[in-house]
Amino acid sequence: MAADEAIVPVTAADLQADEGLAAALLALNNADAVALSALRGERLRQLVGMAFFAGRIGVDEALLIAMDQDTAYDNQNFQWFRARYTRFVYVDRVVVSAAARGRGHARRLYQDLFARAVLAGQRRIVCEVNAQPPNPASDAFHASFGFAQVGEGRIAGAGKTVRYFVREVGGT
Repeated sequence: MAADEAIVPVTAADLQADEGLAAALLALNNADAVALSALRGERLRQLVGMAFFAGRIGVDEALLIAMDQDTAYDNQNFQWFRARYTRFVYVDRVVVSAAARGRGHARRLYQDLFARAVLAGQRRIVCEVNAQPPNPASDAFHASFGFAQVGEGRIAGAGKTVRYFVREVGGT
């Protein structure tokens, strides 16, 4: 693995101090806004600032942001999980640039998140995947990790439907 492919934690202070990094990660997110949701710079800093873990590969190759159950997060999908589980790590977004796809970045980010979650005493990783519009690449990715569907929902005002997934990590 090249040094530029290392997983690097990202903090709100990093984004505040490095406008180039902030702009690159914002562009990375917004290039895949149909699957994720578009963000503005301040909202990206907020999400990173409240994250259980935020990590990147390269400056603009891949990004993962995850929250735990204690995060004060107003996201409808996060709240769905909070209503059902007392402890969890929620993958808010994972995105890989078109140029970096197929290099295993998302897989490595998830494996790193699983390890961090176990170290923090977490045993459950949760996420949602778009059902409408469909996201077959994300479906296949999550299936390869053994995520199981536990529900579905409609995103108010977004014209999206999602499926909710859970994967247990570590021991019992």
